[in-house]
Order: sequence, then C-alpha cells, then structure tokens
Amino acid sequence: MKRFLTHPIFPILSEIVTQENLESYVIGGFVRDLFLERKSKDIDIVVIGSGIELAKKVAKKAGNTNVSIFKSYGTAMLKYKGFEIEFVGARKESYQRESRNPIVEDGTLDDDQKRRDFTINALALSLHKDNFGELLDPFGGVEDLQRKIIKTPQDPIITFSDDPLRMMRAIRFASQLNFKIADVTFQAIKANKDRIHIITKERIVEEMNKIVMSAKPSIGFKLLDEAGLLQIIFPEFGKLKGRETRDGISHKDNFYHTLEVLDNLCCHSDNLWLRWSALLHDIAKPKTKKFVKGTGWTFHAHNFIGEKMIPKIFKNMKLPLNEKMKYVQKMVSLHMRPIVLAQEIVTDSAIRRLLFDAGDDIDDLMLLCEADITSKNEAKVKKFLENFSLVRTKLKEVEEKDTIRNFQPPISGEEIISTFNLRPSRVIGDIKMAIKDAILDGEIQNNHEDAYQYMLKKGKELGLKTDEKK
Repeated sequence: MKRFLTHPIFPILSEIVTQENLESYVIGGFVRDLFLERKSKDIDIVVIGSGIELAKKVAKKAGNTNVSIFKSYGTAMLKYKGFEIEFVGARKESYQRESRNPIVEDGTLDDDQKRRDFTINALALSLHKDNFGELLDPFGGVEDLQRKIIKTPQDPIITFSDDPLRMMRAIRFASQLNFKIADVTFQAIKANKDRIHIITKERIVEEMNKIVMSAKPSIGFKLLDEAGLLQIIFPEFGKLKGRETRDGISHKDNFYHTLEVLDNLCCHSDNLWLRWSALLHDIAKPKTKKFVKGTGWTFHAHNFIGEKMIPKIFKNMKLPLNEKMKYVQKMVSLHMRPIVLAQEIVTDSAIRRLLFDAGDDIDDLMLLCEADITSKNEAKVKKFLENFSLVRTKLKEVEEKDTIRNFQPPISGEEIISTFNLRPSRVIGDIKMAIKDAILDGEIQNNHEDAYQYMLKKGKELGLKTDEKK
C-alpha cells in the first residue's frame, strides 16, 4: 500500500516516526477508503505513545501549522493541505453499562485495533521507514471489504452493548457502501436495540443524516426498521408501514412508497433538507387515512397536517428549529400542488399562485413532485412526467412575464393610509390582499400604476374617499 500514501503529510510523519523510533500507523476510515477507491479528507494517526506530542512535532515540521489539542481525550488535530489529520495514542477501552463513554488506558496497536467498531475500520498501515506502508489486518478487514460485509472485530453483543451508537454506524455504512451486515452482527443489533436510549439524540440524528445523504437511503431505513431501531428513534415514520384492504380496495404501503420517493430524489439532488422533505412528505397519512364507500381510501389534507407535525418531529429528533425546518414544512405543505396542476388544464392564475407560494424553492418542489411518481404503470408515469414538463414550461413563461417569484406588493400599507387618509385598521390589509389576488388572478399587471388604479377602485367600492389635499 506504500504507493497509495501520496499525501504530503506522510513523508513528514514517516521521517519523525523513524527519527524518534516510534510505532505509528495510519488507521481506520482513510485506509478503508484507499481499498474502496473513495476520496477521504480525514486521516487518523495512532501512535504507541502520545498522540499530542507527535502532532506538535509534525506541525512544526510542516511549517508551524496550528494544532488543536483535546487533553481530556488525549487527541490532537491539525489541518494540512486540505486534509484534517487527527492524532491519538494507542489505547484500550472498557465500558460501564450506563454510559457509552469508555474508561481509557494506554495500549498496544493490537488493543487499539480490537476497540474499533468494524473489521473494515481496523486496518492499519505502518509509517516507520523500515516497513512503510505495510498493512496490519488482524481481523480480515480486507477480505470483508472484498465480500462487502460489515462485522465487528470482537463479540458483536459486547461491541454494541458497550457503545450502542455503533448499531447506527453499522447501518449507516451498509447504506453508504451498499454492504451487507453479517447475520450474527445484525442479530446482535436486534438484541441490543433498546440500548440506543443511552445515546444522545444529537448523535443519533447525525448518523441518520448520513443515511439520508447516502446514494440509496432506503437500504438504511429498511435495516433500521428490521432491527427495531426505527420504532424507537423515529416512530412517526414507522407508522407509515402496512396496507389495509376494504371492499377489495387497498392503499399503497406508504413506508415503501416514501423510501422509493426518497431514492428517486437522491438521483437528482444532494440537498439534505429536500431529502428530509421527501422522507416527511406523507408523514400525516396514518393520521388522515379514511375509507369512503364508493370512493375508496382518502388521505384528505395530509400535506397540511404533515406541515403541522414537522416542528414536533424536529424538536424530538434534535433537528434544527430554524429556516431549514420551515423549508421542509413548505415542501410538505405544497407537494400536492404541482401534482394537481399536472392532472388539469394549467391556468396562468394557478401557476402564479404556485410561484407566489413557493418562491425561490419552486425548482426543489418540482423535483420532489417528480420523485413522488412511483406508479408501476409505465404509461401513467410517462403521462405525469410529460404533464410536469408542461407545468415547468408554464412556470418559466409566467415568471418571465409577470415576475411573481418573491412577489412584493406594488402598493404599500403606508400608501393606502396616505391615499385614503386612514388610521391603521383591518381595511388596509383587505385592500392589499385584494391587489395581490388581482395580480395573481391576472386581472391587473404586476406594476405600480395598475395596482394604484385598482386600489382607487377598491377604495371606492368600500366607500373610502381619497385625501383631496394630495
């Protein structure tokens, strides 16, 4: 593997390690990704001794690069030529049942490799010049990479009981790498699922976000469900599972439909929050499900109920309660609108209102709606996508003509007050709303003159008089 250690930090490391006669290795994900031919910007260095002291010497040799030192963890980190390099002394760990934070002692390389979560992350390459690039693989990690298998170096029951976050990591790697979790390892995840309660929600959602951002997130979510973890960490999503039949009429399994939508979207967008929108777009269907004789299954207003559910879900999962959450709410609330337009004659008025409500997020909304077409009927899918293409064309035409995206009213409240000599009151808002509706419905153009004349007309209808002094 010597020829793969091409980053300029490695000659510096090798020179210092050899001069100091230290045992030091590059270990973990960077080595794994070398074998998988994946790009990695994080390099983990383990040394038999002090990781902090080695980091200081490397930083000095590299040109006084700043070192971040974390004494309580015995680690140090520096940035060099686009990479983050973390240093730690080799250690062995033991755990207490109520915490995933280990009791740490100095150890050997063997101890350090044993404490790693998975065999594919326990690979180490020597940095000493005498055996530079030599691979140390005591648990068959390379073979597991070749077989696309995830398993633990030690007994998986102990591994997951000690640090339950590793259960999420196993599923995340399976999703990211499209690997299979070894049967004995997966059974240990199932047996330890309730241990996930000792992990903070912040750490759990960090792993979940990585699953959401994988090329095919459905792999991870199906594994979370099968392991019994999904019902603990994201119960609202688990409730989407299942089909019900009445009078010979069934509805789709919204759990698998949602995952198909998410996978479809991932082919076109790496926007984390748009992916969360796909994950949550039908989240209210269990709450709104109703069977109507002669009609079948309905999920009336599931988009609006779903929008209202999102703040509680985000709060419970420790997702951000800011503009990112509001963006997801908007996508969930609006996701039915383009679908309805694609089934009808598309009017300029409907397009204007969609542009007004979606603003700069209209392109994301269209991606979500196109991903939402999951029918097995190819002719139906083809027709929907052709209609969506028509909607996109109309969106472009109306936007160029009427400038509705990020609409700002041509007439301000202050101008209405001044024109009719009014005090602040509800009627001002009514006039502004009437002007907005007139523009969106195409009655008047989106400019000040047309809006002003419409304001005068509306004021006259309401019995208002203009200020004669003006």
